[in-house]
Amino acid sequence: MRIEAGVATDIGRVREGNEDSYLVEPPLYAVAEGMGGHRGGEVASQLALETVESLFREGDTTLAEQVREANRAVFARSQADRNVSGMGTTLTAAHIERSAVRLAHVGDSRAYLLRAGALRQLTDDHTLVNRMVKAGEITESEAEVHPHRNVLTRTIGTEAEVHVDEDQIPLMDGDRLLLCSDGLFGMVAEDQLKAIVEAEPDPQRTADRLIKAANRAGGVDNITVIVLDAHEDESDDEAAVDAAADLTSGERVLRENAPTIRRWIAGAVIAVVLLAGALVALRTYVDRQWYVGESDGKVAIFQGIPATPLGYELHSVAEVTEIPATDAEALTLYAALPEGISANSREEAAAIVEQIRADIAAAKPPKKGANA
Repeated sequence: MRIEAGVATDIGRVREGNEDSYLVEPPLYAVAEGMGGHRGGEVASQLALETVESLFREGDTTLAEQVREANRAVFARSQADRNVSGMGTTLTAAHIERSAVRLAHVGDSRAYLLRAGALRQLTDDHTLVNRMVKAGEITESEAEVHPHRNVLTRTIGTEAEVHVDEDQIPLMDGDRLLLCSDGLFGMVAEDQLKAIVEAEPDPQRTADRLIKAANRAGGVDNITVIVLDAHEDESDDEAAVDAAADLTSGERVLRENAPTIRRWIAGAVIAVVLLAGALVALRTYVDRQWYVGESDGKVAIFQGIPATPLGYELHSVAEVTEIPATDAEALTLYAALPEGISANSREEAAAIVEQIRADIAAAKPPKKGANA
């Protein structure tokens, strides 16, 4: 995937300093929201991201391990320096790996995915009120105005070890990712957030508009936003064109050196070679493609591409699941299932199927008890 990024950060209208930090070092992106006083919060968020970036460049550890090491670094600094004692930070990091995004998350900064007109929160807030909502003690509406809504249950740097949430989400052409601190979603309602993210095509202008919206709503906290647009990489198509150009060049050399009386034979041979080469290239390309589609009313994994030129099918069914296709198509994210949802490998296609299964389960209302 080719990623186009936009980023913006702002002190807001109330705070005296900006304790947020961000990291934009493709293919690694992250947002951290510091806490512990101006100096402490700023040190914590910057140190956490510097640690993650350094370890990422070394390439010997996973993203989650890098975040855990950032926790140790911040905790050690907090213990050693009395000026920043008790500091901490949230951290939400995204690593783009071909056609997927790997997430590592601690705290209440967030990652969102906009796909096919639907905005979905990808991370789970590590807050007291979110825990209470999950336990059924309060409603989501009550959580929004709860006096302890900013109390965190998990952060970077406040304890020697921390549990890191991990996830991997397949990316599709046209997807938009949003990483942000709570200075954004704490000020901007989700419907307005979705409207801005969906309406503005340019990622940098989107980031700027989100900052302005949070400040117009009061700007009571620092605000940091990273907007990432995923575009399908056309390198495979370009390689095929280059291969065809090489064959054409070979044809020209052969023609220039062949005896005149044999040029018509050479032309015929070249035409056959070109056709054979094109068919081989097409077959090779098709065999490397995967997608999730529909087969006999069920969600299925296909090898190839969802096309049937001149009646010749360029795909075959690799696996048929038990998931009804109608259940998947009822969700906005998967309305394009009949046309095929592309993937770069069978593993990625399987991950898409698992996400479909999870989203269908989440969308179904809970079953009522016998005495309800």
